[in-house]
Amino acid sequence: MSRTPAPRTADRSRPRVGPLAAHPAPAPHLDVDALLDDPATGIIVCTGSGGVGKTTTSAALALRAAERGRKVVVLTIDPARRLAQSMGIEELDNTPRPVAGVDGGGSLDAMMLDMKRTFDEVVESQATPEKARQILENPFYVALSSSFAGTQEYMAMEKLGQIHADARRDGIYDLIVVDTPPSRSALDFLDAPERLSSFLDGRFIRLMLAPARGPARLVTAGLGLVTGALTKILGAQVLTDLQTFVAALDTVFGGFRQRAQRTYALLQADGTAFVVVAAPEPDALREAAYFVERLRGDRMPLAGLVVNRASAAPYDDIGADEAMAASHRLQATGGHELGAALLRLHADRVRLVQRETGLRERFAAAHPDVATAVVPALAGDVHDLDGLRRVGDLLGTQHPAG
Repeated sequence: MSRTPAPRTADRSRPRVGPLAAHPAPAPHLDVDALLDDPATGIIVCTGSGGVGKTTTSAALALRAAERGRKVVVLTIDPARRLAQSMGIEELDNTPRPVAGVDGGGSLDAMMLDMKRTFDEVVESQATPEKARQILENPFYVALSSSFAGTQEYMAMEKLGQIHADARRDGIYDLIVVDTPPSRSALDFLDAPERLSSFLDGRFIRLMLAPARGPARLVTAGLGLVTGALTKILGAQVLTDLQTFVAALDTVFGGFRQRAQRTYALLQADGTAFVVVAAPEPDALREAAYFVERLRGDRMPLAGLVVNRASAAPYDDIGADEAMAASHRLQATGGHELGAALLRLHADRVRLVQRETGLRERFAAAHPDVATAVVPALAGDVHDLDGLRRVGDLLGTQHPAG
């Protein structure tokens, strides 16, 4: 689809707001504390593009919920280690670990998805020790479980399903917060069941399984020719390893598809809430719009949008043009360089706030029913529980006007 270019005379320092947003209604208020306090909320999934503070938002939501009395576990799929550092844990892994220093009557555990370990756990739970050992040592399995495209997203579904099942059975947790990978791959785990089904039902897989699924007399001459050709290309041992691995997929991994589909249904259930995280930048808000539309298309429950790191408005009402004019007057008189520089900085800040406000208004005009919380930028990075509490306080003390 072609786009009409902006006129060359357009003032690019001012936000370009469409007709629908000329006098926009404010975005609905995202009541974060009501979401966290609702006992019906069992899963919160934070999604968004990279570099928007999604991991920090996930951890802050989890900490705030725990300090308001919930029993929380936060699962990060992001490979960054910021979550562990913020929570004072030396290293996160596939096992939930308690976070010390949580106030209030709740509890907080944190973990990071270990893709291969999760895969191994599934194999060990579905096979005898001897069969599991054969599978775990199979070179095709090692490659698939370590680096095959889509495995991380599928294992995220698997781990979420495991945690939810354990929580329901043992009552360990009443809230699971999931931090997803960056960029649009953040939603790839929604496609995991379909991709896995397509892989298991593919022609090549059926071909490799033909000898194992039927008596030898049913193996056609054509199949013999194919396997003979593959033996010449790959070698007998490689072909044997491949057939062993495919047979394991058919027997041991047969329940993957059903479990992933159950987890997909769980994500569509009323107890799940998706929170889209963005920065007040054009690319990040475009990605946020993609996430919103994709979630709605898949009938996933969307709680709202968190706009992170918003620029704070200046304390006075001097406009950008007025400040720049005053700066020029001071420079013209000479000897007032510091005052002129401060006025220019003020003008830049006013224009930045106007630009970000215009971007949020455009998003609200296109998605008027998406509840929004705006979190101002902090002076420094979040690197401890106090920083996470500060972010949680900002999320929980939003005003309807945003």
